[in-house]
Amino acid sequence: MQEPTCLKPEGVSFMKKIIQVKIYKGEKFYVAECVDLPVVTQGKTLDEVVENIREAIDLHLEGESLEEWDISPDFSVLANFELEPVHAKA
Repeated sequence: MQEPTCLKPEGVSFMKKIIQVKIYKGEKFYVAECVDLPVVTQGKTLDEVVENIREAIDLHLEGESLEEWDISPDFSVLANFELEPVHAKA
């Protein structure tokens, strides 16, 4: 059985409109890692790490051709926060 393929018109490229970020609690700080770009940062608070990841993404892409990265100029950042497991007490 043949797997389905995504058909797109010739000459049309699909650019990412969302840059995904994973945020988790490290030993001392919150850490944010981009899934789509080689960008990592940290912050003492969630607000600080969010501000830092936005700035780090902007700095990483500054002077770059977004087209080469397949990123739309009006991209959004989607952050996922990893929660530590909680165990019920008996």
